[in-house]
Amino acid sequence: MIVFGIIGMVVGIICLPLVGIAFLPLLGWANWIIIPFAVLGLVLGILGIRSTPGIIAISLCSAAIVIGIFRLTLGGGII
Repeated sequence: MIVFGIIGMVVGIICLPLVGIAFLPLLGWANWIIIPFAVLGLVLGILGIRSTPGIIAISLCSAAIVIGIFRLTLGGGII
């Protein structure tokens, strides 16, 4: 189960900076690609919840999802 947590943490580490980059103007469309990967990392983190990497994965991926959805609402879902 720790493997799921580690994989989820790696996905979260990748998605969070990408969501930060997608926060820039005219790059909001990238959130449509990043959010599903963050959801996958969240699911993997939930499967590895009994380990520290699993908890970190849940935190990182949840932050990426919330920031990505916030950015999509600011741009009307497109920009």
